[in-house]
Amino acid sequence: MEELLQTILIVVIASLAIFTVEVKDMLYAVICLCGMCICIGILFGFLSAPYVMVFQLLIYAGAAVVLFVSVVMLTTRKEE
Repeated sequence: MEELLQTILIVVIASLAIFTVEVKDMLYAVICLCGMCICIGILFGFLSAPYVMVFQLLIYAGAAVVLFVSVVMLTTRKEE
């Protein structure tokens, strides 16, 4: 059962990584990046690496994504 959950998480991580690169809207790309970082943290939890999981969730899903969202929200947007 745990192998099935790990496989599903890997598929979700890969799809979110592709969406992060392919999405045209920058805010949606950052949201996909956040989802990918959270799923990677959960995967580390399944692999019995709680120390790496905590740092993955705090540093990447927390600090880096908040910085990206702030930059996206503060930049001006061209009307197309």
